[in-house]
Formats: sequence, C-alpha cells, structure tokens
Amino acid sequence: MEKRELICIGCPMGCPLTVTLDGGAVVTVQGNTCPRGDAYARREVTAPTRIVTTTVRVTGGTLPAVSCKTRSDIPKEKIFDVVRALKSVVVAAPVHIGQVLLPDAAGTGVDVVATKDVAEV
Repeated sequence: MEKRELICIGCPMGCPLTVTLDGGAVVTVQGNTCPRGDAYARREVTAPTRIVTTTVRVTGGTLPAVSCKTRSDIPKEKIFDVVRALKSVVVAAPVHIGQVLLPDAAGTGVDVVATKDVAEV
C-alpha cells in the first residue's frame, strides 16, 4: 500500500489529505471535511488535470500580448505541449474576451481562449 499526502484545493478550507493506494487504485481518502476533498484527491492521484494560463502575442493592438487560458482542465502531462503550441500563435487585434486563440490545443480537445480585450491601434 502506498500513501500520498495532498492539500485539497477544492474549497477554501485547504484540508490535509491522505490518500491510500493499492496498485494505483484509491482505497481510502482521509482528512477531507467535504465531498469535494474526496473527489479532488481521487482525481489528483489517478488522472491529474490543470488549467494552463499564459499570454499570446498580439499584432496591431494597444497591448503587445493578451492573457489567455485553456477553457477547461487538460491532462497534466499535456501542459508543455500546449505551451509549445502557443509559442507560435500570434493574433491580430482586436481581441475579445472568450475569443478562441487556439482550437483543440495540442490535441486535448480543449480550446485556448482570450481572458482580456485588446483594442486595435
């Protein structure tokens, strides 16, 4: 049996969690004070995901770059693939919040969207 220690990020409580695994399968989750902690721990030790936030270059805009993020979580192991794909993305102003900057980022099925408006010069 393997034990992993985590801090829950499912709510503001930040509960210290202990996850017991047997052959990669979750046996128990201890330390959570709400159901979100149990769900977070199980997901984090079996199939961790993250939201990627970064910037993309803008041409012809009032700012040289626009902040962006993945529309939803992606598998943790795909983070660097998404960031590499975004290095070559350049968008023309105007850019609007929610605008898709990179569809299906790195084959994840998740779009990268703008999180800020950038006006045209």
